Amino acid sequence: MKYPVAVSVNGRAYRREVEARTLLVDFLRDHLGLFGTHVGCETSQCGACLVTLDGLTLKACTRLAVQADGAQVTTLEGLLVDGNLHPVQSALLKECALTCGFCASGVVLAAKECLERKPVAGEDEVRRSLEGVFCRCTGYQPIVDAVRSLAAAPVRDLRDGATAEL
Repeated sequence: MKYPVAVSVNGRAYRREVEARTLLVDFLRDHLGLFGTHVGCETSQCGACLVTLDGLTLKACTRLAVQADGAQVTTLEGLLVDGNLHPVQSALLKECALTCGFCASGVVLAAKECLERKPVAGEDEVRRSLEGVFCRCTGYQPIVDAVRSLAAAPVRDLRDGATAEL
């Protein structure tokens, strides 16, 4: 049996019918073609599937698509504005903080949430915000350094028309 799901993803409205067991991560990838949200461990341990659902950052492998009905979802792709990277993405790129990029969606969304909560986040806060995201390539110090480089500059969502100093 299929169920209707109406959801706004990255500011665009979608309506699809899905099986009750369809995970949000699979809905994003298989039904909407958004591949920035990765399927990693399939056990909710790695954080490669992080998305923002109605302002909360969560693992898309722990939610069913039907639970997102009526919600607003932001994926990694939704952070691009007019082809410009979000300041967190730019800082990670500038610091060469991600090697293979598999954990990128999780790292970027976790770091963005951390800086929104505490714009001048210290190293401990940054590390705590990344606890649910596994990076198997670079380790965490380059990632922490990149996020900390933004802590001194005002970071705002580019959709507000503001830019961050990098």
